[in-house]
Amino acid sequence: MQTKSLLIVRHAKSSWADLSQKDFDRPLNDRGKKDAAAMAKRVHKEKNVELDAILSSPAKRAITTAKFFAEEFEIKKKNIIEWPQLYEASTDNFYKAVSSLDDDYSVVALFSHNPGITAFVNDLTNTRIDDMPTCAVFAIHIKTGSWKDFETAEKEFWFFDYPKNIGN
Repeated sequence: MQTKSLLIVRHAKSSWADLSQKDFDRPLNDRGKKDAAAMAKRVHKEKNVELDAILSSPAKRAITTAKFFAEEFEIKKKNIIEWPQLYEASTDNFYKAVSSLDDDYSVVALFSHNPGITAFVNDLTNTRIDDMPTCAVFAIHIKTGSWKDFETAEKEFWFFDYPKNIGN
């Protein structure tokens, strides 16, 4: 049977320096930029992951985190998909976003926000996460040849990693 893989990534640490700034427009802070680059490299080199595409919330902190991964994995701009419903997303929005993916993609990284992202990862397998830390990566394998079947397809936990998870 064919399989696909999904990496679910919470955006890296964002800046609260400008309190007048809209939530949607908040950028990454220095630690967030450092963590995003480090996690992208760790997933690529230590977990031996190869990505085909990126699916991201268009909010500045999410898409910026996604771009650090795109650079590490050499993802072309046409394979970076912004999905507005991934900002303040419900679990249903996550399923719709993933189900919309092109079947040419085998391994995709999805970038979004809490609290929705924690609820979504806890809906996928028997592996439970209390709270997705910033720049955390929750990865699964999906037993399907088509993303359209994502919601009902059998899913298997692959790995969970985050910046402060030293030695993993």
